[in-house]
Amino acid sequence: MLDNLPRGTIVIEDLEIGMVRHLQKQVTDRDIELFAEVSTDRNPVHLDDAYAQDTIFEGRIAHGMLTAGLISAVIGEQLPGHGTVYLGQTLKFMAPVRPGDMVRAEVEVQAIDHAKRRVTLATRCLVGDTVVLKGEAVVLAPSRKFD
Repeated sequence: MLDNLPRGTIVIEDLEIGMVRHLQKQVTDRDIELFAEVSTDRNPVHLDDAYAQDTIFEGRIAHGMLTAGLISAVIGEQLPGHGTVYLGQTLKFMAPVRPGDMVRAEVEVQAIDHAKRRVTLATRCLVGDTVVLKGEAVVLAPSRKFD
């Protein structure tokens, strides 16, 4: 995994609109197999080359939620980071992620509600210049006052 910043916490008092963090990860066959095992989603479009070849994707694809999990990693490890609690996430899957693809997961601060400790984040994943997933997350950010 290739991160742009160290892991840790940015407390709500230090967050600013427009802050961005990301990570990059190559999605491997092993990642897909492990996700299938953990999630129990064994849809053959993810695991069976012959089956997947006859689908609209013309080949195997990664689970959409595996890709979405990379957004969770940025939120939980970088922005806001450790101590963050997910409250909600919207997702729109725009294009498939295939075994071997390098995915860049990005999170950007869009709004901050200091009174409720809520932060709205724009989220997206890209393969090259192609947006494969986009959405919005709302999180409860850690605070210096409560640590």
